[in-house]
Amino acid sequence: MGLMRGFFLLPANLTLGKKHSGDARALSFLKILELIPHTSQPPSMLFVENVVGFETSDTHTKMIDILAKTNFVVQEFILSPLQFGIPYSRPRYFCLAKRKPSSFQNQLLNNRLLWSPSPLFGHDDNTVAIEHDQSQESCDELLQSCEPVEKFLEFKNHSDQMDTESGLLDTTIVPIDAYGALEKNDNANGRNDISLNQYLVPLSLIERWGSAMDIVYPDSKRCCCFTKSYYRYVKGTGSLLATVQPKKKGKSSSLKEQCLRFFTPREVANLHSFPEDFHFPQHISLRQRYALLGNSLSIAVVAPVLRYLFAEPSVQIMQIFPSNGAYTHI
Repeated sequence: MGLMRGFFLLPANLTLGKKHSGDARALSFLKILELIPHTSQPPSMLFVENVVGFETSDTHTKMIDILAKTNFVVQEFILSPLQFGIPYSRPRYFCLAKRKPSSFQNQLLNNRLLWSPSPLFGHDDNTVAIEHDQSQESCDELLQSCEPVEKFLEFKNHSDQMDTESGLLDTTIVPIDAYGALEKNDNANGRNDISLNQYLVPLSLIERWGSAMDIVYPDSKRCCCFTKSYYRYVKGTGSLLATVQPKKKGKSSSLKEQCLRFFTPREVANLHSFPEDFHFPQHISLRQRYALLGNSLSIAVVAPVLRYLFAEPSVQIMQIFPSNGAYTHI
């Protein structure tokens, strides 16, 4: 939890094991909310982030009840980076709350769960935000609006680094330090060649877990959410990148020949929209980097959400027309 100038930030994961409010973390979360009216300077705004599913929990019901009793107006969102052109599926629940007399730009959306980012950008089409469109046509349209995965890759696939017959990368170009920081070496052509050896998925894991792996390609428009267990496990922790693209994509082609690798921490950071100058301190191990990134937020999503939260409603001036006594807003 963070407190900044009367603003509470309450990220939480309160659905693990479906204990709901019986989870100890939920008790502490609700206790913080209950203490708000008793503080000498109650926060004017609240921002809560959680995993999808929180909105159906009894903890959520209690949170909304407490906020209503403490004079807050609420708008809720479920948003994913996919809706912002990022090829990364990471849907998250967001609760935005303002203490009266403060209000949102679009007050018609108060007390609603919104599935569209349209209100964040000043669009007043209330119909698109209320229901979640899960049709295949809608999903295809969303993916087409995304950039390809290759735009977020740290290392491009160079033909001179591949053995096209075996489908394997040449990963013996340069050494790697003990903490997973890649060491660059300027060769005669002046290009930085970088070893990907530590990111290759062992064949033993492919043989055992290949059927459960999510495989993406440089031209893919979507990859799965990276969790804090990425790189430690391959099942359900995030997508793997095929560095050798077969004639026929997917698992119908031999996964061993597609030379699968993990996304690097820098690439995961890119998909979270971290700035280019972001970097980890040298002493942070490779596994720790993945764990920290897995617990992080998508800047592409959170930035417009926070801008919307902090924005003040536009002042509308009422103009009365003397001829008929009618009025309008300008």
